[in-house]
Amino acid sequence: MLTNYLWIFFISMVPLIELRGAIPVSQALQMPIVSSYIVCIVGNMLPVPIIYMFARKVLEWGAAREIWAFSKMCRFFIEKGTAAGDKMQSKVGRGLFVALLLFVGIPLPGTGAWTGTLAASLLDMKFKDTVIAVMLGVVLAGIIMGTGTEVVLKTQTVNAGGSATPPADPVWQGHSFAGWLGEYKNVNSNQKVVAMWDSS
Repeated sequence: MLTNYLWIFFISMVPLIELRGAIPVSQALQMPIVSSYIVCIVGNMLPVPIIYMFARKVLEWGAAREIWAFSKMCRFFIEKGTAAGDKMQSKVGRGLFVALLLFVGIPLPGTGAWTGTLAASLLDMKFKDTVIAVMLGVVLAGIIMGTGTEVVLKTQTVNAGGSATPPADPVWQGHSFAGWLGEYKNVNSNQKVVAMWDSS
């Protein structure tokens, strides 16, 4: 079990994957949700102070060097991050804290603690405000992923020959639930059951 906790801890630290990828892995490994959630939050937050303090400095250092690909990449990240940060700041004004919280908390591609912390650093947001906003965002992302994972990756242990209980019928706007594909009665081995849909 310790190995599984180490897995999700390190997955939570990976840029762009973070906690939003580690929680579904923990549930696929049938780990307890609360302890997994705590481990994933700690893993996701561990790099935040380092990113805040050093990422901008590394990018600025790299941009000033004549290392062709590296300096180009560093300049690209500084320019894009600064432009996006200025645009966000002009729109939200004093709501930057909430904007950062939501940017980190809503699990969409390209968002998360790593990119949010880098953006806050480029915007010269205070360290304490950054850490608190990112922490609340990570907690929000964990709640969203934990809730979604419970439906998507629900697992049950069934005695041989017994029946699993299917979850409540899912809802998908614009589609009609057509039933479950897979066997959940008279179970004698691992089974995967998925929802079938008809377009409305």
